[in-house]
Amino acid sequence: MAHEPGPHTLDAEAVRTWSSLALAALGRAREDIDAINVYPVADADTGTNLYLTAESADRALTEAFAAPPAHVTDGTAGTPSLSEAVRAYAHGALIGARGNSGTILAQLLRGVADVLGAEPAGRDAGPLLASALTKAAEEAYEAVAHPVEGTMLTVAGAAARAAAAAGAAAGAAAATAADVACAAYEGARAALAETPGQLAALGRAGVVDAGGCGLVAVLGALWQALSGQEPEAEPARGRAVPGPRDDRPCAEELGGPAYEVVYLLEAGEEAVGELRATLDGLGDSLVVVGGDGLWNVHVHVDDPGAAVEAGVVAGRPYRIRITHFGDERRLARAPRVQRAVVAVVQGEGLAGLCGEAGATAVLARPGEPPAVPVLLDAIRRAHAREVVLLPGAADLRAAAAAAAEQARADGVRVAVIPTRSAVQGLAALAVHDPDGSFDEDVVAMTAAAGATRYGELAVAERQSFTSAGICQAGDVLGLIDGDVAVIGAGLPETAEAVLARMLGSGGELVTLVLGPEVPDALAARLEAYVQHGHLAVDTVTYRGGRYSAPLLIGVE
Repeated sequence: MAHEPGPHTLDAEAVRTWSSLALAALGRAREDIDAINVYPVADADTGTNLYLTAESADRALTEAFAAPPAHVTDGTAGTPSLSEAVRAYAHGALIGARGNSGTILAQLLRGVADVLGAEPAGRDAGPLLASALTKAAEEAYEAVAHPVEGTMLTVAGAAARAAAAAGAAAGAAAATAADVACAAYEGARAALAETPGQLAALGRAGVVDAGGCGLVAVLGALWQALSGQEPEAEPARGRAVPGPRDDRPCAEELGGPAYEVVYLLEAGEEAVGELRATLDGLGDSLVVVGGDGLWNVHVHVDDPGAAVEAGVVAGRPYRIRITHFGDERRLARAPRVQRAVVAVVQGEGLAGLCGEAGATAVLARPGEPPAVPVLLDAIRRAHAREVVLLPGAADLRAAAAAAAEQARADGVRVAVIPTRSAVQGLAALAVHDPDGSFDEDVVAMTAAAGATRYGELAVAERQSFTSAGICQAGDVLGLIDGDVAVIGAGLPETAEAVLARMLGSGGELVTLVLGPEVPDALAARLEAYVQHGHLAVDTVTYRGGRYSAPLLIGVE
């Protein structure tokens, strides 16, 4: 939802408007910022990382406005306080921070929230905002293990100094929040222009710092939210410094660690201090942001396993993401393909099957369905003009639709086929024709998925009521098209009962996907069962791999 650009007082609505404008500005500049990304790794993703971080922050803020505020006790909706708004904004950035630049942006927003979130009584808005921007820069520098000048940190520091000077300016009346935001924006712009002379990699490439360029866009959005004045458009590519460009790879691109490791971590302050020391010895570009028991960890290493193990020692790492820089560079340099398929699957074996079929697989773990940013990232990494998205579960359709809508805003044509099981996705992939027209391909894949009945076997965790009666903990449940149809004591007998019901209305092909704990003997037994009772029906068997259900069944 778009919000009026201003002017606003420094309140929750101003924060919402700032978020909306910052997201829009980063969306417009994303590709240009990606194009000038040369430090610390020339992987052409800084603009995208900043956009995805801002998107996560904006989504958390939207949810804060939709929910009853903490200061409202009767459960009715209402506008959150400034404190609630800035803390939601910073928390959303923290949990969705992407890459080095996104992680630093998350800490900058946390610094702002640490000051504005306290809402000190009697403070003038201008000096208060100046204090917040100063705190933001201080916390960002502290979060980076080895700060380097000529980067996003330099731009943040210059913005803070300019804001502090404006906030402390003598006069009959204190500076307004808009005055301070304007000073911060202008200070950031001036500092950004100087970055090529401060960092050799930027000077060789003839560009300004990509992260700093994104921060200028965010500060410009803050000024616009508070003043109602729109900053002058400054495309990132137009920020190149004069002089001949040296296209030879810089040392940072040729050397350095091979992997980026990012994860959220639940841990205490003392454990995080020890984690910083461990990770600092493993690699570089170390940034650890957060607090109050929740942290976002970012590091470049050659041994990603050791970086994750260090997180396990410190606390509970999750949402672990490991990226090989070589893959990132190849993607950035590769031409877009015409069409791609993105499939969400639960099971590493299924992910491999999808990869063999030419699809980009998104691995979902039990109880951890991928969120909109993960699906959107997969669509973007498919690097195609047209994308067919297979969500693979009924509860993912809303997230898939939201990711598709956002990808369309980037100019990608996306169609979501409402698959509710991995076997429906496999059926759709089997008829996928990348050389045919997009509409005809989508129609054929939708028809194949819709013509596939799906079954699943699961083990009941507790006593409960089902559509087939009361089950006890440990019972084997046979589901058909999402509903419990059979309750059995053993996997083989329940699987045969489910197959009998599914084949009762006919079929030509049975697909079996076995979970990691299921023996091959079960597949042989079920294949023999199908052949004995249905001579004209073929059977194919796959291994679902780790994280997959005990047994998936598809009947076409």
